[in-house]
Amino acid sequence: MTTSSVAPAPRVVVVTGASRGIGAAIAQAFVANGDVVATLQRGTDAPDGVHPYVADVADPAAVDAAFTAIEKDHGPVEVLVANAGVTRDGLLMRMSDEDFDAVIDTNLRGTFHVVRRASKGMIRLRRGRIVMIGSVVGLYGGSGQVNYSASKAALVGMARSITRELGGRGITANVVAPGFVETQMTAVLPEETQKSYRAAIPAGRFGKVDEIAGVVTFLASDAAAYVSGAVIPVDGGLGMGH
Repeated sequence: MTTSSVAPAPRVVVVTGASRGIGAAIAQAFVANGDVVATLQRGTDAPDGVHPYVADVADPAAVDAAFTAIEKDHGPVEVLVANAGVTRDGLLMRMSDEDFDAVIDTNLRGTFHVVRRASKGMIRLRRGRIVMIGSVVGLYGGSGQVNYSASKAALVGMARSITRELGGRGITANVVAPGFVETQMTAVLPEETQKSYRAAIPAGRFGKVDEIAGVVTFLASDAAAYVSGAVIPVDGGLGMGH
């Protein structure tokens, strides 16, 4: 006697900032998994199979409008990956208020906006996966990155507070903290700088975007239903103990 298995229904997944780099790899991994994937981003370019919705995550009205359109077009959002982020590096004494605010507005306030909006539908569904993309420098620190480090460290408290609020409703919230990853941003670094960074990483190399995406898709899966409020480093050992 043979038994037939029914494939799980595709989920609606939102990945913010999926036009390139880590965000694009995460979005493509969900597409490959058979999910319906939408992205909130400032431009219209998106990976194949990803539905782009133009919105600045720092603008709560734009976030609400984009989610309303996604829900109308595809259905309720079950998975949110808050990936959109910016950098405005500079030494503490030279960092302007504008550079500090710009990073906080996108990386922290923007994450809050999309998580708050996505959680409404997840509460109604009584299930959901929230994954925030942090950084090794959020806990390890980074010279010239007071604003960026602060914005990423704050995601840990956000994820753990959300877990306490919504954990009983089948919703998880976790932080993935990448280290140095092979992207356009690291490719333009001087070779000597890249060499010094690699020397500090126990794995001896930069990570690959697919290695980040693999951890994110795991956290969004049924297998990770009992993982919440966690910080998962994907950094080759760079931030051990932090």
